[in-house]
Amino acid sequence: MSVEDWAEICRLHRSEGLPISEIARRRGITRNTVRAALASDRPPKYQRRPRENLADGVEAAIRVLLADWPTMPATVIAERIGWQYSMTTLKDRLRQIRPEYLGVDPVDRMSYAPGELAQCDLWFPATKVAVGPGQERVLPVLVMVLGFSRFITATMIPSRQGGDILSGMWALISQLGRVPKTLVWDREAAIGGTGRVTTPAVAFAGTLATQIKLAPPRDPEYKGLVERANGYLETSFLPGRVFASPADFNAQLDQWLVRANTRTVRAIGGRPVDLVETDYLAMLTLPPVAPPIGFNHRIRLARDYYVRVDTVDYSVDPRVIGRFVDVTASCVQVVVYCDGTVVARHDRSWAKHAVITDPAHVATAATLRHQFIGERRRRQATRHHHDGHPVALRALPDYDALFGVDDFTMHTTVFTDDTSTGMENTP
Repeated sequence: MSVEDWAEICRLHRSEGLPISEIARRRGITRNTVRAALASDRPPKYQRRPRENLADGVEAAIRVLLADWPTMPATVIAERIGWQYSMTTLKDRLRQIRPEYLGVDPVDRMSYAPGELAQCDLWFPATKVAVGPGQERVLPVLVMVLGFSRFITATMIPSRQGGDILSGMWALISQLGRVPKTLVWDREAAIGGTGRVTTPAVAFAGTLATQIKLAPPRDPEYKGLVERANGYLETSFLPGRVFASPADFNAQLDQWLVRANTRTVRAIGGRPVDLVETDYLAMLTLPPVAPPIGFNHRIRLARDYYVRVDTVDYSVDPRVIGRFVDVTASCVQVVVYCDGTVVARHDRSWAKHAVITDPAHVATAATLRHQFIGERRRRQATRHHHDGHPVALRALPDYDALFGVDDFTMHTTVFTDDTSTGMENTP
């Protein structure tokens, strides 16, 4: 019986008052059909009889395996139960029954107040970027997403070390002009790999009057905003692009983010660029001083007058050899101080195991070396005994003649001290 038949039977009986027999005669159906239609207060619904499935016969064996190994792959289950049919049929059945053994892990829909937080993460694009002559690297990109407005900011950094991550965070926060009240991170090694926020990260957050909150382990949904932003960058920004340098990458990324933040986000029912002002007004103001970022260490300058940052060596003014120097490095510059005076300044190299040399330092080293050799020769030429008379210098061939050594084919004209005779010999 169709829905149309059911509707007409109800009308004839309840509106026109026709008896069951008359309705059956008019519609050409049996009286029992009319009675069944009138007994139902809802229209009939077609239900297809379940078809027999090949997986029905092995479902019991599948359940035995899932009871002990809920995550067992479908290919392994097929091997264990001797499945010889289509894998699609088996996988369809597994999708139905596997949740009974895995359990249910619901994800809550979160809403964020303006200025409440920003989620941070590192994205590693597969495309390599040229960082030096003949050297290309896969470099991390620090991504930050504001919770309320979904506004995305990002920048490429030289490494995933703590100094570079904090430098990247400060660059993005400075770009926003305000500080989110909470910065959410996963357990990135340089931020909180041990489950506790590292000391440099705590100092950074304290200067900004904010806090860094770590996500639970193995819970990517906890910072789903930035994870989705990473996927958006991977699929919409990266394909088809070529980058000549990290600076070129960041330039292209900045241009793309301007357009990306004008898209409508369904979850908030608006565009990030329109809502970021509300986020901005609820954030904290920037601190009066910059937070501690980058690399900072003190070292005594060795004779080769180079200091190392990451894996790159940078030259320093050799006039401060043997003295302590303070090395500071951001993502863009390396500066070396000695007693508050700048003794080296270089652009930061993002290459690996490179050597960065200032020609002025090499020239100074050559001058110092020449002066040192001249001074040493002067001291040797004017040496005196304790009683004041000069120390005599004798040539080595004189010693050969003195001791009867005559089988040398060449004689060295190196001078030695002869303090026993007081004689002076010159070549």
